[in-house]
Amino acid sequence: MSKYSASSKHHRMPRRVLIVIIAFVAAFIIGGLFVSRIYESRLKPVSSSSVSKIVTVTPGSSVKDIADELAADHLIKSSWAMQLYVHSSNLTDNLEAGTYALAPDQSTQKIVSILTSGKVASKLVTILPGIRIDQVKADLINDGYSPTQVTNALNPANYSSLPVMSFVPSGTTTLEGLLWPDSFEKTATTPLTEIIAESLNEMGRQLTPAVQADFAGEGLSTYQGLVLTSIVNQEVAQEAVRAQVAQVFLSRLKIGMPLESDVTANYGAIEAGQSPNLSYDSPYNTLLHQGLPPTPISTISAGSLEAATHPASTSWLYFVTGDSGVTYFSTTLEQQESNTAQYCHKLCTEP
Repeated sequence: MSKYSASSKHHRMPRRVLIVIIAFVAAFIIGGLFVSRIYESRLKPVSSSSVSKIVTVTPGSSVKDIADELAADHLIKSSWAMQLYVHSSNLTDNLEAGTYALAPDQSTQKIVSILTSGKVASKLVTILPGIRIDQVKADLINDGYSPTQVTNALNPANYSSLPVMSFVPSGTTTLEGLLWPDSFEKTATTPLTEIIAESLNEMGRQLTPAVQADFAGEGLSTYQGLVLTSIVNQEVAQEAVRAQVAQVFLSRLKIGMPLESDVTANYGAIEAGQSPNLSYDSPYNTLLHQGLPPTPISTISAGSLEAATHPASTSWLYFVTGDSGVTYFSTTLEQQESNTAQYCHKLCTEP
């Protein structure tokens, strides 16, 4: 005799109902994952452009007001995604009024961190290695200086008496590549010109007589040496191969071969207000023009300066950095094309 009564069978859930419940739960989970993926994608940068736009957050602006403005300026992908991120991160009361420099290549999380960083509390101003002067300007604005203050402070005419400026060709209108990257003390009353002068003076100290002699030995002026150093700094991130990259460019200069540096071509396009573009014809496009560009293309670093003044003793004329981050060198175009085809697929199709 069965130990289960007939009545217990009536409490079993019908198979059809169970299937419906399972299907509903599965649909709910899948839907949640789908929405989560959409949300995450909406937080990603709008584009690869690093050219900043000036945005003013007025006192009393709501999270929605700020998000709507940033979306309209094409600085974030989605107003609702930013609002959700701010609210879910409990940052609603942390957004501060002020003037900011924001770029489309910054994620929503990065932009929110800038808007909540607290300008007055900032005690250090940091100039990073490997960034353009317009990016330096954006960082300084986000450190609490007004756009007018930054523009005025980055005028080379303010610093004509500093030793480093003696290396700069007459008529140069930019401090591109002349600022030594470092962190500088700042108070609420520190003039920006004081910080810029300190950075320029440190660059002057780095350009020792030995550095000047090393550049001269390669047939370069000190300023041309800085141009070369900035290109080396931008071309490869690995310190270990920078001396070899410097050697490639110096070898090309000596035999009258174009540098054919993608980073210079892209810089010229960006400097002209265009998207990165290897075919844009500017004086910086070393794919089209022989010799060095007219100015550096970014701040430098101690490592890239060391590489440019002490290039490797090799005979390479070509290099390509593969998708894995490894840089491959060669002496012939055929070898270069083979290395590119074998190791560089994604990176070599990007602008």
